[in-house]
Amino acid sequence: MSSFESVKISCDLCVVGGGLSGVCAAISAARNGADVVLVQDRPMLGGNASSEIRMWVCGAVGDNLRETGIIEEIMLKNYYRNPYKNYSIWDSVILETVMENENIRLLLNCSCMNAEAQDDAIKHIVCWQTTTQKFFRIKARIFADCSGDSVLAVESNAEYRVGRESSDEFGEEFGAESADKKTMGMSCLIQAREYDEERIFIPPAWARKLTARDMRHRFPNLSNDTENFWYLELGGDRDSIGDTEEVRDELLKLAYGVWDFLKNDESCKEKHKNRDIDWIGILPGKRESRRYVGDYILTEKDILSGFEFSDAVAYGGWPLDDHNPSGFNGINERPNRVKFLNHPYTIPFRCLYSRNISNLMFAGRNISASHAALSSTRVMGTCSVIGQAVGTAAAMAVKYNITPRMIDESRIDELRSRLMYDDCFIPGTKRRVNKITSGALISTDMSEPEYLRNGYDRPTEDGYNVSIGKPGCFFEYSFKEPRFVEKVRIVFDSDLNRQTLPPRERKLNRNMYHNIPLGMEASYVPKTLIKSFRVVFLREDNEQETVAVSDNYQRLVYVPCNKKIKSVKLIFDGTHGGEECRVFAVDLIGKE
Repeated sequence: MSSFESVKISCDLCVVGGGLSGVCAAISAARNGADVVLVQDRPMLGGNASSEIRMWVCGAVGDNLRETGIIEEIMLKNYYRNPYKNYSIWDSVILETVMENENIRLLLNCSCMNAEAQDDAIKHIVCWQTTTQKFFRIKARIFADCSGDSVLAVESNAEYRVGRESSDEFGEEFGAESADKKTMGMSCLIQAREYDEERIFIPPAWARKLTARDMRHRFPNLSNDTENFWYLELGGDRDSIGDTEEVRDELLKLAYGVWDFLKNDESCKEKHKNRDIDWIGILPGKRESRRYVGDYILTEKDILSGFEFSDAVAYGGWPLDDHNPSGFNGINERPNRVKFLNHPYTIPFRCLYSRNISNLMFAGRNISASHAALSSTRVMGTCSVIGQAVGTAAAMAVKYNITPRMIDESRIDELRSRLMYDDCFIPGTKRRVNKITSGALISTDMSEPEYLRNGYDRPTEDGYNVSIGKPGCFFEYSFKEPRFVEKVRIVFDSDLNRQTLPPRERKLNRNMYHNIPLGMEASYVPKTLIKSFRVVFLREDNEQETVAVSDNYQRLVYVPCNKKIKSVKLIFDGTHGGEECRVFAVDLIGKE
């Protein structure tokens, strides 16, 4: 019998895994009223995006496809608080966004050890926190596995898959000739820095010795500030969970060997003489391991067709990007094969809960998808919006005392509507505008005022959907009779195409720097965002109340009202540098 202290916790939702998908799941559930426990086995949040691994956040590629919702909130906060893109500050931005929620209990350095399942449901899990030397026995109504490795799968007997399907199973070009257990590998990344004086490098004796032939398909480009050595990859032909420690050791030998080649080989040492290692990751970043099986398995065909599922709650748009299982050892082969998409695709809710465990959900790279589909869905921007969908759905299931599967055709519209009001984009779907907003009278000096209540919060094929005015412009809703308004919802323009800005402006391209050249400029909040504005409420007694915001840096803003009003007037005073005030939506939320 263990003498260590055991702590019992009960909650509505237990999220296992504190990467960006788990973070977004926990926050969205908490904001929607659930009592949440977030369990993370590392000392910081962020997973592959954290300072331990340092992968930038990739997502959908294409015009106006940047992910919004909680992940955009975190990104914009990082631009504001962290202009020099310091990884410790980035860690704190993620941590702060979680800790702002009083109904999230965060357990860091806490590993899930086992789960007890009974009658097709998980009853509780047991976790061990290394810092406090305590066991935590966590009972929850719903569990969300956002661990990447699907840590709850084995203990709960949830159905899952590992490896590549044969091309014949789903008719996939990116399938294998025959099914196998091979996966995409893992990487220990390198962050380099340029100095104004020469820097020497003496490799450890155990560093891998490399030649130009070894680098033929993987030669670093240190003139590019996004170079992060992602192709230093191994382990796809091994057990992507059981062999992690051994693969990590090989990755470190490889990383130091690559840097030795760049610094000391006659062919390139002059070019890199002023560069030095700023950081080398010691925790491998994983791309693939176990994938759960849900009521639906997303496939390559779904992604290439851009099919719009009736139960779509998230979307993706990263290319099919399948990495060679041999990784760096396949020196005569390219590190990956890529097929770009012509459009985004949607992800159905049926891919986000277990087929055989009634209270188990999942978000991140472990959703119900084929290996080929995973090659697109695995990137963190996509994982984040999946996480927000899972958290919102979990809170809804708790509210109605139902299982995730019971969010069916009769309830899915409520979930999709909630997500869109929280600024999650679902391609092909128009957000419902309530009667308070649609029935109000409009007065404004801005262009296209009806765009502000047309149900689209970003440019679409039907139009740009943004109302524009000069600083000092106004927009007003008024009513024939006073109406109770709980809050005003505003969506500003955060420049969703900021990855396509001209070269001098590309400092906004990635959420964090990697290879750091001399003279790296600070980043900044997108100039299109409105920085200062006022909201003037005219109460039913004809008295005015004004809420003034002087330093906004967010795209989605809620301004509380909680009273009966005759009108609400918004005055947009200034931006973060843009010449125009650009607004996508103004909604009044209250009793219809």
